[in-house]
Amino acid sequence: MTKSSILYDRRKQLIPNALGIFNPSTAMRAEGARIWDADGRELIDFAGGIGVMNAGHCPEPVVKAIQEQAAKLIHSCFNVSVTEPYLALAEKLVELLPHGEATKVMMTNSGAEAVENAIKIARMATGRPGIICFTGAFHGRTMMAMSLTAKSKNKTNCGPYAPEVYRLEFPYHYRYGGSLGEAEYIEQQVRRLKDFFYYQVGPEHIAAVIVELVQGEGGFTVMPPAYLKALQETCKEHGILLILDEVQSGFGRTGRWAAYEHYGITPDISTWAKSMGGGMPIGAVMGRADIMDAAKPGTIGGTYPGNPVCCAAALANIQYMEAVGINDLGQKVGRTVRQRMEAMKEKCPAIGNVRGLGAMLAFELVKNGDPWQPDADLTNKLVNACEKEGLVIISAGTFGNCIRVLSPLTIEEDLLKKGLNILEETLMELTA
Repeated sequence: MTKSSILYDRRKQLIPNALGIFNPSTAMRAEGARIWDADGRELIDFAGGIGVMNAGHCPEPVVKAIQEQAAKLIHSCFNVSVTEPYLALAEKLVELLPHGEATKVMMTNSGAEAVENAIKIARMATGRPGIICFTGAFHGRTMMAMSLTAKSKNKTNCGPYAPEVYRLEFPYHYRYGGSLGEAEYIEQQVRRLKDFFYYQVGPEHIAAVIVELVQGEGGFTVMPPAYLKALQETCKEHGILLILDEVQSGFGRTGRWAAYEHYGITPDISTWAKSMGGGMPIGAVMGRADIMDAAKPGTIGGTYPGNPVCCAAALANIQYMEAVGINDLGQKVGRTVRQRMEAMKEKCPAIGNVRGLGAMLAFELVKNGDPWQPDADLTNKLVNACEKEGLVIISAGTFGNCIRVLSPLTIEEDLLKKGLNILEETLMELTA
């Protein structure tokens, strides 16, 4: 029996079955874009801890920052004693991602917690209860975040859900465009956006719209610029706040610090986590100062948010990203991966669509070239077969039929190509 199989036997005895297994691998140590499993096998990491390791595993400045801060102060609670690492990280985030003339920041423990607080702040700032989200959305598994999350499988028997949540159709031309060209389809969706307020709820009841510009768990569907422009104009017209969830798309993943920078807009509020902390559990809510200050005393905060060790790690991680040029690396990795995925699509009819932004890329597997026949079975087989060949990769999509690449952006070019070779060769074998 292998050491990895022993770990999975222990897992089965100790851990609830509902805690999913997205890849059948184990991890004992990691460096850069490589993971070594419990049996000493070297694996290429195309999952990045689900988009957490943009700067790679265990970069030396981050490890050093964690060690030094842990030796000085592990915890005090920011509400009890103000700490310098929290403020230094907030200053760096405001420098990189300003939200208008004055920006304020609140640290959280995770992306889901950032979303929960963003919704509370938006409701207090507007005095309205309603929140609009989208099909294909994933915003977390806490109660409000779960209510916003679209995939019903992630919510089985967890209700009742948070009230005053309304859902729009995310523009997903490949599946829902039918015979319409992309521009025509977007025009149709914009009309539906405007009609929504007649059929569902009046705009005067809506506090905010929350959206991922590149849907993470939804399968890396990308928000069309024309639709986002109409959405932002609608929000401004009716005094609705625009919340952009950058938890998976931030910190170089799309080739920019934020996906919204590709669109030339600034949100009212934004949420962050994952690659912000270099592997440490930390997130943030950012927003215009007047909006952030609308929160009433005692309504936001917690015991652990902005933990000194996590803040020190995040600041060192962001500074390391600046030093290595993480956005340029994101663009470079994205070009290589997209080119290979497009070439794979030409050879393999099972790939119905290639999409994404920067290095946040995925392909969708379907049967008979039909977007209405998602092939989740082939997707699962591909994930498992790649692991046997030394590649850790994970799926995505509402129907579980998308393969996404979330490798560290610091990955060496030869290692990236080796991983793509494994992915291509394994898919061709499974579909032969």
